[in-house]
Amino acid sequence: MPTTGDKPPTATEEQAMIVTVARVTDPERFLEVFETTGAEKRREHGCRGARAYFDPDDAHRVWSLFDWDPQDYEEFLADPEVPAIAQELGIQEPPVHAVAATELDA
Repeated sequence: MPTTGDKPPTATEEQAMIVTVARVTDPERFLEVFETTGAEKRREHGCRGARAYFDPDDAHRVWSLFDWDPQDYEEFLADPEVPAIAQELGIQEPPVHAVAATELDA
């Protein structure tokens, strides 16, 4: 519980949301690995949650959102096991990182 004088963190003080966009060879296989091996590896590196969305116009294009501190995410990317997991996911080329156009409190 906040004490007198404490205020909620601002958007910049809160954890960052990481958003990536990638093309995958097999959407079902992607989900299988994303929900198991991928989740275990992300958890090892401090990821607090993840969601995957398939583009309604292209089922092979997936948007992934991660509740992750940027430093922990960078450590995840540097993990030597990650390239093999990416291959299992069927990612066709390195994911593109989407940058927020704006951030609002409502």
